[in-house]
Amino acid sequence: MRFIGINGGTFDPIHYGHLRAALEVMQKVGMEQVRFVPCYQPVHRGTPSVSARQRCDMIALAIEAQPQFVLDSIEIDRGGPSFMVDTLAQLKQQFADEQTSLVLMMGTDAYAKFCSWHNWQEILNLANLVVMHRPGEKLDLHGAEAKLFAEREVKQFSEACGQVMELAITQLAISSTAIRADIEQGVLPDYLTPYRVCKYIQKQGLYGALAKDS
Repeated sequence: MRFIGINGGTFDPIHYGHLRAALEVMQKVGMEQVRFVPCYQPVHRGTPSVSARQRCDMIALAIEAQPQFVLDSIEIDRGGPSFMVDTLAQLKQQFADEQTSLVLMMGTDAYAKFCSWHNWQEILNLANLVVMHRPGEKLDLHGAEAKLFAEREVKQFSEACGQVMELAITQLAISSTAIRADIEQGVLPDYLTPYRVCKYIQKQGLYGALAKDS
């Protein structure tokens, strides 16, 4: 089975928490690649504070040293509300081989609300799920998500879709929200995001950073 990781989000901005989690999932599941999919118009959170193109630029800079990480602008190119089921349906056409499994990556907070997502049942017909959590952390699930996990949990994917795996990974205590707040206070996110992303933020004057010409 060929595994393609799907890592969606606003990435506003991307940081080492996103990158480290993606690397560990890729290595532990044995993925051929991880596709970073920045959303155009989020449906579960506020509108990103910088443009779609700037977020894409930052992702490209952040992943340039890892050939198995791929920037995928599919949701931005499509426009409108970014529903993951639509994205997976498009990607399923692109990766039409029956031996290819799309693997949607999400944290425990996202999975805890998964059954409220738009057309979530169809997502399970298009992809497998990886639920990421900290080592030693127990999944605190309730309701439909708990039932789904009990029915679909596997230790290793054996089908192209419909299975759920939990995976303990290093989860760095870094957030895009905190990074934006720091920048507004004049503190650049050195060592929280790759160097070239920091320089891009400063040069573009993003999030209230003092713009720099060089």
